[in-house]
Amino acid sequence: MKNERVLRVGYVPEAFASHFPCSHLLSGTPMSNETTATVIRDNHFCGSVGDFLRPHLKTGANLSVVSAYFTIYAYQALKAELDAIGHMDFLFGDPTFVKALDPDKTATKAFLIEADGLKLATTLQQKKAAKDCAAWIKQKVAVKSVKQVNFLHAKLYHVTNGDANAAILGSSNFTPRGLGLHATGSNIELNLAVEDPAHRDELKAW
Repeated sequence: MKNERVLRVGYVPEAFASHFPCSHLLSGTPMSNETTATVIRDNHFCGSVGDFLRPHLKTGANLSVVSAYFTIYAYQALKAELDAIGHMDFLFGDPTFVKALDPDKTATKAFLIEADGLKLATTLQQKKAAKDCAAWIKQKVAVKSVKQVNFLHAKLYHVTNGDANAAILGSSNFTPRGLGLHATGSNIELNLAVEDPAHRDELKAW
């Protein structure tokens, strides 16, 4: 198998490098907080979803999220920004593949869906971070859930600041790995920032 080439994570074959949207970043070092000209966010070479959201999560902003699941660790990663927003609408799903997506179990659900919204899971009731998150949810978050298992697979983040808005959609769940904010390595995702205002309005209405 001497002619076989093994593609490592982050490797872009030379023949395709000129067509890669973040080809100027192909130095072998994954990107951190650098701003890119591309509308793609992959948490690796083309910037992270978390860093896309941060400048838009201003005081009083309205955030709408569609995600398969919610974790306390994602709230912790964006706590300063999320504490400042005015309101968040969250459309919640319940996948069966959490372990496959999160082998280190850092995305274990910190909350249970109940009839009146999200409630703390028993194992996290004594943690300050969980209590802070629960208080934030009670004050600022409206939760709707899709009860049919595996029915909801969409991921969307939409932010409204007065007359301005921003949106990104793709594969990233509301977890540190999904948002590109995990300290020891994030998922390689594929998300697209939506530049057309009419398209952003359609997504918000959905």
